[in-house]
Amino acid sequence: MDFSFSDDLYNFPKFGAAAFLLSYARFASSRLRPGLLRLFSLLPVLSLFPFLPFLFSTIHLRVISAFYLNWLALFKLLLLSFDLPPLSPSLPLLSFLAFSSLPIKVKNPKDPPTHFSLLSLATKAALVSVIFSIYRYKQQLSSYIVFSLYCLHLYIALDLVFFTTAWSVGWLIRTELEPQFNKPYLSSSLRDFWGRRWNLMVSDILRPTVYHPIRNRYGPMAGVIATFAMSGLMHEFLFCYITLDKPTGEVSLFFLLHGVCTALEGWWVRHKNWWVPPVSVRPVLTLGFVAGTGYWLFFPPILRNHTDDVVVAECLALIGFGSLW
Repeated sequence: MDFSFSDDLYNFPKFGAAAFLLSYARFASSRLRPGLLRLFSLLPVLSLFPFLPFLFSTIHLRVISAFYLNWLALFKLLLLSFDLPPLSPSLPLLSFLAFSSLPIKVKNPKDPPTHFSLLSLATKAALVSVIFSIYRYKQQLSSYIVFSLYCLHLYIALDLVFFTTAWSVGWLIRTELEPQFNKPYLSSSLRDFWGRRWNLMVSDILRPTVYHPIRNRYGPMAGVIATFAMSGLMHEFLFCYITLDKPTGEVSLFFLLHGVCTALEGWWVRHKNWWVPPVSVRPVLTLGFVAGTGYWLFFPPILRNHTDDVVVAECLALIGFGSLW
């Protein structure tokens, strides 16, 4: 297979369509009062977002742009319709464009400072390079080793992409932004993993849009399950950009299962006298459950039609593309 990342890079000017749509959203929001009328004015923007990622031919850029626009921007614009943060039409245009479509959030000044570690960044970049190199021998490896590499690849790649995005935007606007991953390998529970350590931008956007409204009406357990159900639907949508095939429901089931287990976990720990695992084994149990259910439900839609082989081929092509610069 031959992948040309340069062709996709030439499509970035076409992606100015997203900037135009978001600029219109800012303009319309500044002219209309919060409520259904503002929401109605944003519907043309929201209806066009799903088509923009198809400007890219490579899976990596297609799914990243789909996540940025069809999840983050969509939910943030829905909140903006009712004058809820993080967006505001009073933001300067460039800030509005960045905060509406990218996984970034201004750091709370009351939180402890984030220490940038060049060593950590270099180590993760080196690990990704090693993983990409091992992929050349993928056919000789056992399926469990390949799956372990996929899990490590997923975490490190997302962390690097989100960190690079936040650092670049933070440097441009001279503002400290929150990290989106907080050492998920130290997670002591499912609640800790999903709520405080893994892909925190998603947690931040789902709390006001799904969790809080459902919790206020039906209770916290219903709020948790509904939040994970919505996350499952959005991931199912994103997987369509990866596989270019119809949804299978497995990814939705993965997140629904985790929602039920997370809700039950919260219910269990509220009983102070009930048994809980020792602190030393909690990260192993948590990551084992995430990995085991991921092997069962999360990865099969990608493995079934060999989309993972395409992703691996893109990774190897990326190494070749990078060596040209």
